[in-house]
Amino acid sequence: MSISRRKFLGWMGAAGLSTALVSTTRAAPTKHFKGYPDSQGVLFDSNLCIGCRRCEEGCNKVNELPAPDRPFDDLSILNEKRRTTAKTYTVVNRFKTPKGPLYRKNQCNHCLEPACASACFVSAFNKTKEGPVVYDASICVGCRYCMIACPFEIPTYEYDKVLEPRVMKCTMCYSRVIKGELPGCVEACPTESLVFGKRKDLIWIARERIRRYPDRYIDHIYGEQEMGGTSWLYLSGVPFKDLGMREDLGVIPAPELTSGALSAVPMVVGLWPVLLTGIYAIKKRGDKIAAMEKDATVTAVLNRAEEEARSKLSEALESAAKEKELSIEKAVKAALEEAAKSKPEEDS
Repeated sequence: MSISRRKFLGWMGAAGLSTALVSTTRAAPTKHFKGYPDSQGVLFDSNLCIGCRRCEEGCNKVNELPAPDRPFDDLSILNEKRRTTAKTYTVVNRFKTPKGPLYRKNQCNHCLEPACASACFVSAFNKTKEGPVVYDASICVGCRYCMIACPFEIPTYEYDKVLEPRVMKCTMCYSRVIKGELPGCVEACPTESLVFGKRKDLIWIARERIRRYPDRYIDHIYGEQEMGGTSWLYLSGVPFKDLGMREDLGVIPAPELTSGALSAVPMVVGLWPVLLTGIYAIKKRGDKIAAMEKDATVTAVLNRAEEEARSKLSEALESAAKEKELSIEKAVKAALEEAAKSKPEEDS
């Protein structure tokens, strides 16, 4: 894999900065962040979802993702348990429950204090004031700590991209949100099982639905407190575990849970430049050896071609000389024969 000098130096700078800052900004959070006051989010109501996969199609369209192997109107795929991938930011799964088949949409939950961001020592992930958790591929070093840290198993890696692989996940359509537009999945939903708005308003809407229809909903808003809170909220008429969701996460934000583990990150990050230097040196040495081998091969080919050219030239010259000699001999012979024919006439 080709490593540009600029990217290598960027990695080094990011690693060095992380060494200086990670112990205070990552490994030792002292205050729970309750979210930006006007941050936005999405409320998903599983009682209203019909499993039509229109949200998947909308997400695919606005994010310009590759076409799926099976069309979006193929609902037989709901018989399979799926997860998000580098080419699919959201999926809908069907679950058998005591109340019959129910559906759940799965995507990044955009935590108020994201585990992916707390684990990333180069700050490739960041929580925006608008609500979405965004990713900067230009500074990502591909360590994939974010994938390990996420309790919802959302970030995925572009293993098929050899030169510039990225970590891929739902962005809550950040580029649309900042322009006042709806996320693609919300815009495409025909049943309003997805509602977009300010997080505090979504919590009020969810509580009001629970109050009005206590027989339809369990008295819990998933995401209001889980892992310190998320921007994606859920309502359900059955226990959330019946929809394949974790109920063991608690309310402690990810940075507090990972503070002990991340206390070792400065040491690891301190070694990271050394590791990268070694990798870069090996790469440069490999490039140098490859270049030398290439030069040697080219030189050998040129020498061989030159020798062949000289040999062919020599053969050509020798052949030309022989032809010239034969031509002269032929001309002399013809002249002698002509002279012999004319001699008797002179004698007479």
